[in-house]
Amino acid sequence: MSRRAATLTVASVLVLVLALVGSLMPVPYVALMPGPTSNTLGTNEKGEPLIKIDGRRTYDDKGHLNFVTVTYRGGPGGRIDLFTALRGWLQSDTAIVPEETIFPKNESQKQVDQENVRQMQDSQQSAEAAALNELGIKLSTQTVVNSVQKGMPAEGRLQPGDEIVSLDGTKITSTSQVTDLMAKRKIGASAALTVKRSGKEQKVTLTTAADPTGKRPVVGVVLGDQYKFPFKIDISVGDVGGPSAGLMFSLAIIDKLTPESMTGGKFIAGTGTITAEGKVGPIGGIQQKMVAARKAGATTFLTPKGNCSDAKAAKPDGLRLVRADTLHGARESIAALNGGKGEIPSC
Repeated sequence: MSRRAATLTVASVLVLVLALVGSLMPVPYVALMPGPTSNTLGTNEKGEPLIKIDGRRTYDDKGHLNFVTVTYRGGPGGRIDLFTALRGWLQSDTAIVPEETIFPKNESQKQVDQENVRQMQDSQQSAEAAALNELGIKLSTQTVVNSVQKGMPAEGRLQPGDEIVSLDGTKITSTSQVTDLMAKRKIGASAALTVKRSGKEQKVTLTTAADPTGKRPVVGVVLGDQYKFPFKIDISVGDVGGPSAGLMFSLAIIDKLTPESMTGGKFIAGTGTITAEGKVGPIGGIQQKMVAARKAGATTFLTPKGNCSDAKAAKPDGLRLVRADTLHGARESIAALNGGKGEIPSC
């Protein structure tokens, strides 16, 4: 065998070995790719309205208000191989990110999935509250126990789902109010609570303990605000998690509750978290979400202000970016797109 032939043979073997190693070597990265997109004005996988409202008159809209998602490959339970990561780096619609970006250390994939489900549930409630606030429909809030910490005074006395009715005789209307009232007492002082459980009120008196810093009096509960709506709103999105569809949920609820067509028949997609006050927040995976929206047919994409820089740099052809700072602003921008007055802020 000539020296040249021997060199080619050795090189070929090395390439094959490297290819085999690359296909088997797991790496601590996750591939983010465009995920499914769904019309909040349409139906879910079961053919049921994605957003269903009972107890209030609703109106149809033939247009689209799509929320978009990101899908991923990899993670602690099934890491991608080196070649998959390298291929993803070369694809414009795929992002390869460190594993801890999606799966924080000391958290399992199951825990991350559970947190995503919780965030979706919270975002739906915030979206409903934001929509009703935007329309001037009155709603009330209640402060409930989300979790009880082990080894703290509330353990065995309070439980998740308990509504905090009053503290030391003061009616409670928000979590922040409880925080303010608790901060006024000394560590070791009592806290007289009235809680509602299964529709019945009961009194619970707890002795406060010190928080981990040793400076603040606490009883060992994590509280959250829940909203009491004057009619029923159901949002069914299937196996989708995270808080980033909040803005689109709010817009769809408003559209269903008002006789005018919000979309004017247009295909509008978007993303962004939402607070009950209607403030829009940034999200992750903006590049992949824009790609998913454009592939589905969207021509307008509502973009949180905090994502504008990345979105502008990766905008697909044929997709107009409209900056969304608030729910009210997004609503006005859509009206302007349909021929109404007002400016349309862009990224």
